[in-house]
Amino acid sequence: MTDFAGLGLPQPLVDALGRQGITTPFEIQRATLPDALAGRDVLGRGQTGSGKTLAFGLPVLARLAKVNRARPLHPRALVLVPTRELAMQVNDALVPLGKTVGVFLKTAVGGVPYDRQVDALRRGVEILVATPGRLGDLISRGVCNLDDIEVTVLDEADQMADMGFLPDVTELLAKTPAGAQRLLFSATLDGDVDALVKRFMTDPVTHSTAPPTAAVSTMDHHLLLIPPHDKFAVAASIAARQGRTMMFARTQMGVDRLVEQLAAVGVRAGALHGGKTQRVRTRTLAEFKEGRMSVLVATDVAARGIHVDGVSLVVHVDPPKDPKDYLHRAGRTARAGESGAVATLVLPKQRRTTLAMLEKAGVEPEQTRVRVGDPALAELTGAREPSGVPVLDEPAPRRGGDRPGGPRRFGDRPQDGRRFGDRPQGGREYGHRPQDGRRFGDRDGGAGRRFGDRDAAAGRRFGDRDSTGGRPHGEWRTEDRRGGYRPESRGRDDRPAAGRLRDDRGYGDRARHDRPRDDRGTGGRWPARTH
Repeated sequence: MTDFAGLGLPQPLVDALGRQGITTPFEIQRATLPDALAGRDVLGRGQTGSGKTLAFGLPVLARLAKVNRARPLHPRALVLVPTRELAMQVNDALVPLGKTVGVFLKTAVGGVPYDRQVDALRRGVEILVATPGRLGDLISRGVCNLDDIEVTVLDEADQMADMGFLPDVTELLAKTPAGAQRLLFSATLDGDVDALVKRFMTDPVTHSTAPPTAAVSTMDHHLLLIPPHDKFAVAASIAARQGRTMMFARTQMGVDRLVEQLAAVGVRAGALHGGKTQRVRTRTLAEFKEGRMSVLVATDVAARGIHVDGVSLVVHVDPPKDPKDYLHRAGRTARAGESGAVATLVLPKQRRTTLAMLEKAGVEPEQTRVRVGDPALAELTGAREPSGVPVLDEPAPRRGGDRPGGPRRFGDRPQDGRRFGDRPQGGREYGHRPQDGRRFGDRDGGAGRRFGDRDAAAGRRFGDRDSTGGRPHGEWRTEDRRGGYRPESRGRDDRPAAGRLRDDRGYGDRARHDRPRDDRGTGGRWPARTH
């Protein structure tokens, strides 16, 4: 069997791979490396988890190791990917290899500050791993120029087309030199990327190492037919299994709801979707990879590009509607020759459409009717009953300037064991007896009054009618047509009629009108404020 040296890879990179324990090329690498190292345009299709990152990364590193450092703001190679997670994984895989040959990499993705990305570009980076949106922003800011690009890689090109990035990718490729080498890698190569291939690739050589289906011998597919009222209970029992599990829901709200419900029954899970900040997404993925949590719940946007070793089960809590989504979700297990299983939870009304989708995906699943506690469910997925002990949120790691001990919520017990509002026991603190013998709230020695007593000068209490305007103190006033002000009948915290905005509320927003709320759900009105 041919090794990396036999494929033409420079010896420093061969040695660097050996130090990582990588000595035998995967099939996609054996197929594409000779042509890519020779400078040809390459179309590569391989099953997800088959080693595509090194298939394009090694030729790029080998090419750039022979040239001088990049000029400021002018990267020499560009790797375009659809998601932030994939960008970071590509970067993590190639940075150690790049250091051995003096090639520097940097990611350019959204959701993080521009400063470090701009500073790195000004110092000069050879390889820029970027998402289309952030790269376009950097170019428009004048801090990135693609004139020196020698090789461009499109990873997961079909997903970029599916996500609507095709116009952005086309515009970015048009900014690279016409004679630059181009490598396009994806799990599927279909009509969506034909326009890119025809316009930007010159006599490309195509290497396909896997059928465009997930029906591989190392992956078992199960269709679990469940009663509607058992859906969460079945999902929770599967999540409580031993082993690393990825679960997919259709929407961001569905992901968050499932994570909260799992925590309530004793299963700690992490949520991963586009609505999370990049810092939270990175921390969640790191905890999953390091084994601090064994369940990751994600949306389809996270299905591509996530490579975590040892995921033994993928669960479609919500069946996908598109065969591609199924294939890429399923591809999180049985990676690089490992075995794995895929389970799809299907309600009676979803059975027909799900089977049709699986047929298009080339998958023939084993169908089983299960309920909570069925031996068959445990046998197929390793399901077991959750502990029932709610999982408490762990405090996030402290950053510089954060309060010691992590963030505290209202009502939390302070570190000295007291509750909010308890009388302190130690030295002088807020609320202690002043030096003149009085406590906070005692009658004022000079005026003999408590907070809230009638004002000695005006004879008023806080909130009494203003003697000048005849209205409660702090109440909204609106200008009338005669130029004066008239008091409103609403409470002081309500918005004045003249300043009221359009009712453009989102989910969970407080209504701005004073109609009483009915009992018909979130569409009702909030009650008027009373005093």
